[in-house]
Amino acid sequence: MESTCLHLRLSHHRSLRLPFPRCQISPLKPHSISFPSTLHFSPLHSSFSYTRPKLLPLQSNSNPNPNPEGDLAPIPPSNRTFTAWDLASLWIGLVVGVPSYYLAGSLVDLGMSWLQGVSTVFLANALLLIPLLLTAYPATSLGIPFPVLARASFGPRGSHIPSLLRAFVACGWFGIESWIGGQTLFLLLFNSSPSPSSFRLEFACFLLFWFAQLAIVLKGMDGIRALEKYAAPILIVLVSSLLGWAYFTAGGFGPMLSLPSRLSSSQFWAVFFPSLTANISFWATVAINIPDFTRYARSQKDQILGQVGLPFFMAMFTFAGLAVTSATEVIFGQVISDPIQLLGRIGGPFTKLISIFGISLATITTNIAANVVAPANALVSLNPRLFTFTGGAVVTALLGIAFQPWKLLSSSESFVYTWLLGYSALMGPIGGIILSDYYLVKRMNLDLEGLYSDSVDGPYYYQNGFNVAALVALVAGVLPIVPGFLHKVGILSNTFKAFVTAYNNAWFVSFFISGLVYWLLSTSKENEQKHRYANSL
Repeated sequence: MESTCLHLRLSHHRSLRLPFPRCQISPLKPHSISFPSTLHFSPLHSSFSYTRPKLLPLQSNSNPNPNPEGDLAPIPPSNRTFTAWDLASLWIGLVVGVPSYYLAGSLVDLGMSWLQGVSTVFLANALLLIPLLLTAYPATSLGIPFPVLARASFGPRGSHIPSLLRAFVACGWFGIESWIGGQTLFLLLFNSSPSPSSFRLEFACFLLFWFAQLAIVLKGMDGIRALEKYAAPILIVLVSSLLGWAYFTAGGFGPMLSLPSRLSSSQFWAVFFPSLTANISFWATVAINIPDFTRYARSQKDQILGQVGLPFFMAMFTFAGLAVTSATEVIFGQVISDPIQLLGRIGGPFTKLISIFGISLATITTNIAANVVAPANALVSLNPRLFTFTGGAVVTALLGIAFQPWKLLSSSESFVYTWLLGYSALMGPIGGIILSDYYLVKRMNLDLEGLYSDSVDGPYYYQNGFNVAALVALVAGVLPIVPGFLHKVGILSNTFKAFVTAYNNAWFVSFFISGLVYWLLSTSKENEQKHRYANSL
């Protein structure tokens, strides 16, 4: 009778899918993992036996794909070699690029002064740094990438949804960055402006740049790390040289920074909040999949010190971009916000050669790190037996062409107000749900073995591999942004002012709504399960 009662009690416990004691991981001691014994009772033989649960084999250097998870397997501590400088170099390589320069120049075009522009960029990146570091923490502790971390909140099957949404945006960015690199080659080599008749030549330059990036990607994470590490100091020198040219040619910082704000007080705030959201959206994609990089960090100290400089890196590069853009009005009598056009006007063949090298290096470092790693890992997570990291990267590059980036870059307003603000409504909810789950619901405790389990008895299997609470929260965060987006692209002629305001602050609105809805749904469900279990005793 006693053995029968024990069997019924355990069966009822499983039917509610309440957590059993599993792999206990302390967030303060990320590499201290203990596995409690699992008891098995046999009523026929009246004896107990015990075994220890096995963790999936870790990735090794001798066999890059020893288990079905392949490139998504947890990185063992011995292979976590990224230092603070490696991560800082990664961010310098990401920051110093043509799109960042475009974003800085757009603030001048919108009427801001250099001080208003730099302050907006610094504040946006300082705010983004908070979710960036919080998302990086569990990945550094456990050595897991973003698709695996997402399983804790979305489920093993549901995690494909945020991974593919992130990948979708990254493919668009890969195409945009590659087209910018191809335009650099076209403008500086052939010294002519784009036109319908030159499209074939432009496309050939685009493909040449596309193949150059692919050659680096095929070397895997080691090739990406080496590129970022050695490119960072070169990029700093090149940007400093451009700033120095503007300083001496314009006659000092006084004339360079003399361009005043063209906005009144009320006009400034109308421009400030969409610009703040656009700047946050600029790196919101990387903030979500930052685990793909920090899983290689040696320690939490390394990942924090390596990333805490982001607001300063962006502010300094923005200052350089705004100062040079403002100086062009003094030097040429007109504002030139396109660095490629500017470099084509300031020197001879040697300057053009250096410019091609510098812009190409800046574009490649940004593009590969920000727009290849996430979609490649997403495809590995979707089908680890079919895709490796390299195979996923090749698919990403091909999809980048399918996005037709020459159309996405048709105007600066569509780049900032449609592209950046639009996709922030997808990135905000994902970040809010993952952080709400890890810090508020799971209380910083994750089952490493459970994250790699597809069993119905797994701790994160939820309902058929999907966490309904996460999916509802995702939709709840996106819906308030949709009317404002449709109004912006011209599908809706009129909408309520509240929806326009929500769209202008899309990342903030969607982030907090989804995080709050997920927390409320998860805690209510947990309380309901505990209540049902208590009543059954």
